[in-house]
Order: sequence, then C-alpha cells, then structure tokens
Amino acid sequence: MALSAAPSRRALLVSSLVLPLTAGTSASADTADAGRRPAGKTLVAYFSRSGNTRVIAGQIHRARRADLFEIEPAKVYPEDYFETVEQARQERDNGYEPPLKTQVAGMASFSTLFLGFPTWGETAPPVIRSFLSAYDLSGKTVIPFVTHGGYGLGSSLSVLRSHAPRARLVEGFSMQAPQERQTIARVTDWLSGLRG
Repeated sequence: MALSAAPSRRALLVSSLVLPLTAGTSASADTADAGRRPAGKTLVAYFSRSGNTRVIAGQIHRARRADLFEIEPAKVYPEDYFETVEQARQERDNGYEPPLKTQVAGMASFSTLFLGFPTWGETAPPVIRSFLSAYDLSGKTVIPFVTHGGYGLGSSLSVLRSHAPRARLVEGFSMQAPQERQTIARVTDWLSGLRG
C-alpha cells in the first residue's frame, strides 16, 4: 500500500497562520483602536514544550520585527509527556510557580507583550504564572497567543487577568495544535501491532 505524502506539522501550523495576528482586538477596545499597532517596543515571550507555540512566536517575531524571549523554567520539565502532565498538575494544585531560568532584560522598555503558551490542564502552565509574577506589567498591552489540544483556553485568560491586573489585555489568538497525548497513543497502538 502506498503512503500519500502528508504535509508536515510545521507546514500545517504555518499555513494556519495566514489569519492576521492583528485581527484580534479587545471587545471593550474603542473602534478607533481597531487595527492600529500599539506604539513602543514589542516583545514576544513564549513557553513551548512540543514546538507548536514556538512556531507561532517565530511568526509574530518576524511579522512585527519584535524582540523574542523564550520562557524557560530553571529546572526543565521531564522529557516524558505523562511525567510532565503530572508535575504540572501538582504545581497547579499547589499554586507553585517554578523559578525561571532567565529574566527579560529591560522589561520596562516594552509597551506591548505578545505572550504565548500551550493550555495545560485547562489553564496556563505554572511557568507562565511565574513569568507574570516576575514583572510589573502595569500599562502594558498584553496579547496572548495560545495553543491547545482541543479543550480551548480553559481558565488561561483569568490567570492573565489575575497575575497582570493593571495590564491592558487584548483578545489574542488561539488554535488547536496537534496534541502530544494523541500522538503518543497512536504511535503506541501502531508499535504494539508490529510483528517481529
């Protein structure tokens, strides 16, 4: 049986970004603000485990000519997906905010922050809470971009509102991305069916 050539994950993700990233504006924003770029320096900060969010961050970075910063915990999450899920659940349930590996130099100089992350356990990952707690984002425009495995944003936006209460939160971008759990299950089923 011949296999058909399927587009790569990167090609699918990039092609889905044809929608303009600037289209999302806050429902409460004045119509005069719609479509207008925020003034000042822009930072794209993101956390990505599987690479989906990293692809979007790179696209925004290039399109906006913005600075780019990868949010990383000081101690990396386990390589095993299920171990990471369990650790993140415990961190979330205990309100733990893991220390960050590095800090953004000159955060005060940025007026706009594109903040990217995957939804974990129907909320923002604990490391995003750490990132938000590390900075005073008062008066800054925060534009989230979120990837998820089909469960949507969950409570992610309420995490942003509670951890950056004096920031201007603008409606961002979200998309369902290939889910790691589904990939693992399909590959496991395939491997278990191999003979020899």
